Amino acid sequence: MKLIRNGEFVEDNFTTVGDEDALPEGPAIVSLERWQAERETLRARNAPIGVKLQSGQEPSPIAEDLDHIDVVALEFPVYRNGRAYSYARLLRERYGYKGEVRAVGNVLRDQFQFMIRCGFDALEVADNITPEIWAENVGSFSLFYQPAADGKETVLSLRQRLATRAREKATA
Repeated sequence: MKLIRNGEFVEDNFTTVGDEDALPEGPAIVSLERWQAERETLRARNAPIGVKLQSGQEPSPIAEDLDHIDVVALEFPVYRNGRAYSYARLLRERYGYKGEVRAVGNVLRDQFQFMIRCGFDALEVADNITPEIWAENVGSFSLFYQPAADGKETVLSLRQRLATRAREKATA
């Protein structure tokens, strides 16, 4: 798998480890269950730590620990399961999480832009994804109807702004 972080193809320094696997010396991503079982030990590590949430696991159980978590990996198990979009937005907007929110699993190219809009800043993508495919898919829309975590102006707010400007010009 390749990792795209903030629009750039980068090397992934994190190792995802199973619940029974030994932790590596460097950055690691563990399951929510392991985080809950070994919380104090993992918080005391001298290496970056991440927590992977399965599609049915909300971020609320780690909300109090987000200052100690470098990566929250949200799983997309199948294309029709979009709970991770909501979880990414919760992490950014409700919990104010500033660390990396990573999409993992079934990350499809036609979803790239929507993932970024919801608060993801890193995506694990298939090996056949190239920078050209990334650019083509992430730039496919320039206007949006719904507000999102990226703060981009919506079509409605654009229309309101343009209407206000037109009224101001008409009365000037």
